[in-house]
Amino acid sequence: MNKLLILILAVASTAIGAFVYQHHFNNQQPEHALMYQQPRTIPGFELTDHHGNAFTNEQLKGKWTLFFFGYTSCPDVCPVTLQELNYIYPQLKEITANNVQVALVTADPKRDTQVKLNSYIRYFNEEFFALRAGHEVLFPFARSLGLMYGIVEDTSDEYYLVNHSASIVLTNPHGQIQAIFKPVQTDPMAIPSIDSEIMLSDFEKIYQQKNK
Repeated sequence: MNKLLILILAVASTAIGAFVYQHHFNNQQPEHALMYQQPRTIPGFELTDHHGNAFTNEQLKGKWTLFFFGYTSCPDVCPVTLQELNYIYPQLKEITANNVQVALVTADPKRDTQVKLNSYIRYFNEEFFALRAGHEVLFPFARSLGLMYGIVEDTSDEYYLVNHSASIVLTNPHGQIQAIFKPVQTDPMAIPSIDSEIMLSDFEKIYQQKNK
């Protein structure tokens, strides 16, 4: 075999190897989620869960946590999102060896008492958390997660609505922000919410990357 042929084969082999590696690498990247290569730290916070227990940065350690801002009087986004999360929760537990938790943070603490949150969250899943605090805690906490909410209507009317993000924030077992799952909305008239199958696929890719 002459030297030219050996060189051609070597170049071809390198190119094929690079293609296979790139294809494998691309397949491991989340398609829709925003993943932080350098996870973001969350400043100290203290919320109260639906059992009346404190929920702080300590409760994030050792768990993959999915945070969603919403409220019990929400007519559409919240129940749809919680249903989607409940649908894929068994698979999330399997992927993480049961080291995952889901937390709804109410953006409406005036109406969402501990008792109301307890009843609401258990309707979707007994293992989910529902968290609350005053706005003086909620506003900076939401900003630290990269989420937002706002009450733009007169709260003297008991049927007021709360504007809030439909995205879900993922924290890693170190209590740092690892990714954000945004709603996939192809129809502008549809309710903005996550696609559970897409989220599950992206979650698994993120988990595998961080557990190599």
